[in-house]
Amino acid sequence: MIAAIPFPPLSPELFTISIGSFEFALRWYALAYIAGILLGWKLATMAVKRAALWRFDAPPMAPAQVEQFVTWVILGIILGGRLGFVLFYQPAYYLANPGQILMIWQGGMSFHGGLLGVIVAVLLFCRSIRAPLVPVADMMALSVPPGLMLGRIANFVNDELWGRPTDLPWGVIFPSEAAQACGQAAGELCARHPSQLYEAGLEGLILGGLLLWMVFRGGALKRPGLVTGTFFIGYGLARFAVEFLRQPDAQFVSPGNPLGLAWHVGGWGLTMGQILSLPMIAVGLGFLLAARRRA
Repeated sequence: MIAAIPFPPLSPELFTISIGSFEFALRWYALAYIAGILLGWKLATMAVKRAALWRFDAPPMAPAQVEQFVTWVILGIILGGRLGFVLFYQPAYYLANPGQILMIWQGGMSFHGGLLGVIVAVLLFCRSIRAPLVPVADMMALSVPPGLMLGRIANFVNDELWGRPTDLPWGVIFPSEAAQACGQAAGELCARHPSQLYEAGLEGLILGGLLLWMVFRGGALKRPGLVTGTFFIGYGLARFAVEFLRQPDAQFVSPGNPLGLAWHVGGWGLTMGQILSLPMIAVGLGFLLAARRRA
C-alpha cells in the first residue's frame, strides 16, 4: 500500500433540518459562497473608505454604493457561472434537457462563466452610476481571492474536482466511488492529488496575499489596472498549472483521449480549463501594459 492521507470524516452538509416533508440542508459550498461574498464586500468597503489609496484620492464609489454593487455581482456570479458550465462543459446534455439549466442546486458552476457574468454586471453597474470602470475592476479583483479559496476548500469537503492519481505521500484517498475508479488492482485504494487545495493555496491564499500587499502597502490602486491585471495573470497561471494535476472533465475523456483534452493534436493539447485560462492571461497583460502607460 502506498503512503497516502485518508479523507477526513467530513460531510458536505453542516446540518439538516427536517420539518414534515420539507428538508433544509446547509452545505459547505453554500457557506463558502456566502462567506466569500461577505469577505469581498468587507475588503471593497475598506478600500473605498481610504481615499488616499486611490489615484487623485478619488475612490470609484461611495461606501454606501458598495452594498448595491454586491447585489449586481451576486447575480452575475450565479447566472454567469451556471450558463458558463452549460455552454463550456455540457452543451449537448443541456440542449437535450433544457429544463435542467436552472437547477443550480444539482451542481454545475463554471468559474470562467461566473467571471464573464461578473464582468457584465460590473459594466452595467458602472454605467448606471457613472463610475470609472478600471478602478472598479481593481476593487473587484482585490475582493475575489477569499471566495476562491473558500470555494476550493468546499470542493475538497464535497469530495469533488479531485486530482489525478498519484503515489506522492500527500495524495488523498477520496471516498467516492468515482474517485476510486483508477484502474488499480482489486483491493487497492487510489490516492489522488488534492488539486482543490492546490488551487485554494495558489488562487486564494497566495494571490490574495499579494493583492492585499499591493493595495494596502504598495500603492497599486494609484495605477488603475495594475491590480486587475495581476489578478487575471495570477489566476490564469495558477489554474493553467493545476490543470496538469487535476482529473479531466469526464465529458472530454475517451479511449483515444484519456487525459480529457478539449483540444489536442497527436496526443498533445489543452484541457478546457487551460483553454479558458489563456484569454485571462492575455487580458491581464493588457491591463498591466495600460497601467504602465498611466504611471
